[in-house]
Amino acid sequence: MQNVNYEKILEKIARASNLDKEEIKKRVDAKRAKLSDLISYEGAAQIVAVELGVNFENERLKINELLPNMRKVNAVGKIINLSPVRTFKNKKGVDSKVANFVLADDTSNIKIVLWDTNHISFIEDGIIKEGSIIEVNNANMKDNELHLGNFSELKISKEHFDDLKIVTEKVVKEKKISDFIIAENCKTRAFIVQTFEPRPFNVCPECNKKVTIEGENFICATHGKIPPEKRYLMNIVLDDGTGTIRTVLFNENLSKIGLTELNNTERLISQREDLLGKEMFFSGNVRMNKFFNEPEFSINQISEINLDDLINNLRDNSK
Repeated sequence: MQNVNYEKILEKIARASNLDKEEIKKRVDAKRAKLSDLISYEGAAQIVAVELGVNFENERLKINELLPNMRKVNAVGKIINLSPVRTFKNKKGVDSKVANFVLADDTSNIKIVLWDTNHISFIEDGIIKEGSIIEVNNANMKDNELHLGNFSELKISKEHFDDLKIVTEKVVKEKKISDFIIAENCKTRAFIVQTFEPRPFNVCPECNKKVTIEGENFICATHGKIPPEKRYLMNIVLDDGTGTIRTVLFNENLSKIGLTELNNTERLISQREDLLGKEMFFSGNVRMNKFFNEPEFSINQISEINLDDLINNLRDNSK
């Protein structure tokens, strides 16, 4: 069964091209086969749309319809989380500003990034704030974020949203490993088939950012000389029957998979062995590992498999 997002894209292409939906599905399948199934159904549908001369540039999209690399996106929603404006030095050494917030509608939510000083001034002047209903036009998708540049438009909207229907939780698509694409947030049910030794690193206790070592001192770029906190990261390989992927887990998730004796070599070896063949749900972001030049799954959440939930999901999908 394909996801709801894919079905909506098919319907939009069918309406705009006057082709039968089944014909479009055949073209999508053919495109995926030509690309050795290395592209998602949604991505293949976008390519087919372009080939048919169909674009969504003048159409307002729901947030769950936004896909990586979309251009000239129009959307509307409610700001549910607004971060402080940050100042940084650009590549030319000039002070610049950036701001971001999370925009939500009744289908999903997404991070919005503002680079234009005029847009950022709306936040600084209190014109837009948390709870504001806003409209964005001519924005571009970059990975899973929506970016507004100099030619984008940001304004207060007169639309109304039912607060009870606003999606405030982070939405993660459940996918097979073979359907993973770079920059997606995904959830997958998979087995641990290989583990590597955890590696320590040091972070600043104030901001949790990685620190550098200068002589005998640990230096944080923000807080200067600090007493460091030791953290760990670990690589494991997951397999769900459709493919395998190398993943990276950080300190807070190691205990969730059963690693509690990081400083006891003998116990750690035993716990790593116990992990092999363990099946769990893993959520995170798919990114490109530049060292290995292949996709990597950065895990941010792990959960045990609940058989009752699986049975209920199967029943719902069979209706």
